[in-house]
Amino acid sequence: MKILILGLNYAPENIGIAVYTTGMAEYLAEQGHEVQVVAGQPYYPSWNIMSGHNAWLYKKSNENGVKITRVPHYIPSKPTGVKRMFHHISFAFSALFPMVSRAISTRPDIIINIAPSLVGAPVAKFAAFISGAKSWLHIQDFEVEAAFATGLLKSDNKLARLALWYENAILKSFDIVSTISVQMCKKLKEKGVKGDKIVEFRNWADIETIKPLDRSSIFRKKWNITTKYVALYSGNIANKQGISIIVDAAKKLHHRNDLTFVICGEGPNRVNLEKQANSLNNVRFYDLQAKEELNELMGLASVHLLPQLKNVVDLVLPSKLANMLASGRPAVVIAAKGTGLANEMEGCGLVVDPEDVLSFSLAIEKIIDNPALYDMYKKAARSQAEKRWFKNMILAQFEANLCNFSECSKIKETSE
Repeated sequence: MKILILGLNYAPENIGIAVYTTGMAEYLAEQGHEVQVVAGQPYYPSWNIMSGHNAWLYKKSNENGVKITRVPHYIPSKPTGVKRMFHHISFAFSALFPMVSRAISTRPDIIINIAPSLVGAPVAKFAAFISGAKSWLHIQDFEVEAAFATGLLKSDNKLARLALWYENAILKSFDIVSTISVQMCKKLKEKGVKGDKIVEFRNWADIETIKPLDRSSIFRKKWNITTKYVALYSGNIANKQGISIIVDAAKKLHHRNDLTFVICGEGPNRVNLEKQANSLNNVRFYDLQAKEELNELMGLASVHLLPQLKNVVDLVLPSKLANMLASGRPAVVIAAKGTGLANEMEGCGLVVDPEDVLSFSLAIEKIIDNPALYDMYKKAARSQAEKRWFKNMILAQFEANLCNFSECSKIKETSE
């Protein structure tokens, strides 16, 4: 099967959507499929071009069996709503020629667009049209509504109505639309996508690499962490994460000399967050660590922290959740009851209501101060990862759906 993928984010980015687009492409190539990817230049989450790459040049390579074309695009160092829009538009324009060229020359069976970027979706759809390929749209998050929820776009003007109209038109134009959770599949139905066109394609944990550790001596020694317990957040530091609640919790738990809060990540809000925590000696900030050290980093946590803004719930399902569970550590998660995130965490930690700093702080204490509860959550977290987040199982099902789809067979709806 010939597969052409359009995705803004790709390796060597080691966080967020890039991890899953790269994993998907490389898995399909390993199974013997001919896989090509048109991607952006690596910049995320620091919003700076990575060393060895150029934001303004095209570049071809063959990486792990995947033929990759990287296209130039605008990368704002301080991403605002308007700048992000130009960022996505520039990627779409730059991707047009290589997508059309590959569509005509290789005649792919399926063309997959990864969203974000939804702005690039017409490019993928056009390439599918001229080549006779089937079109598949994979939604990692509902970026239009997420932009409203985080204040990047106002929801009560002509631009908002245009954005929603555009999203609706794009969703209905693709042959298949997949997304990463049951709740997000339901949202696709609410947006008018027919049920027989919807497929659940979850993100995954690399449970063979991420395994429970007794204690992460590498990072404890490297960072001179001497407290018995570590509350860890690792990931992007941007608007939709709502990470300031971690700093607020650190203030409330400042009296505990056995607990250190570690925030390990990069992003546009990190500088502001560091200013908020400037007077606290129980909060540490570090950059994202190499992929090879991810297991040790996950093992550093006594308890994982997963904050989320109230208005973003069920517009995304944080990708970091999978590896948190795989590490066999309990977590304190911010989510309303009945949401996808809350359901995934059932029995694996504590879920508290959004914006409730006191409950968030008390939940952290409850977990680390109750050994029996702690052990129960540890076992449940790893078990959940093995049952629901196993990489090879998820990708094998996705490949089966692709093969059925390319043969014009009806894909079994997995969102119900």
